[in-house]
Amino acid sequence: MSSAVPHHIAIVMDGNGRWATRRYLPRVAGHKAGVDALRRCVRACAARGVSILTVFAFSSENWNRPQEEVSGLMELLVIALSREVPQLVTDGVCLRFLGERAGLSAAVRSGLVRAEAATAGNTRLHLNVCFNYGGRWDIVQAANRLAQRGATVTEESLAAEMQMGQLPEPDLIIRTGGEQRLSNFLLWQAAYSELYFCNTLWPEFDEHALDLAIAAFCQRERRFGKTSEQLRDPAPSQQAA
Repeated sequence: MSSAVPHHIAIVMDGNGRWATRRYLPRVAGHKAGVDALRRCVRACAARGVSILTVFAFSSENWNRPQEEVSGLMELLVIALSREVPQLVTDGVCLRFLGERAGLSAAVRSGLVRAEAATAGNTRLHLNVCFNYGGRWDIVQAANRLAQRGATVTEESLAAEMQMGQLPEPDLIIRTGGEQRLSNFLLWQAAYSELYFCNTLWPEFDEHALDLAIAAFCQRERRFGKTSEQLRDPAPSQQAA
């Protein structure tokens, strides 16, 4: 069992639209409430000693949603950046966006660059926001980079070209909203992550919900292909000698 807080937590922030619908509100109201939940989660993770938080904000498949909702999400991102970045700087959070930027508007791309530059020197918590991101796209773009250089494809070389190539893989992946799937999120990086699913809709995800997820993680035995006996007694032959 793990007794340590996860070094890297990743979250599929699901349930914003359903949260709004249950309250007879437009779906974009749920996304606004989701920004508040993310703010709480960032502070809670930093307070608990989590080093890296990666969240799934907008997938490459989300373009298929109603145009009104997509436009509202893009507008919300620009507004959220202007409001949240100063506090992130104060809180020591380094913000980075992962995903394809070519399809984003000039205003959104500019906002991402400014936010990353403003927080680049922070080290208390690394916050990765996956925006216009897909796990399959991540693998393909990494393979294409290697192919363009004529480099050999190995697990190590491919991983290094991923969007999170310089960061450790998630220890714990949380999905809120009751669904139990990854939905094209960090497919390569999730190979040995512990998965935790909860019914809480993302706007209602709070410090208590985070603590429950961390407590569940601490009950897991992470073997990485080994047996329980090997973890308890890693080198019996050496001890016998």
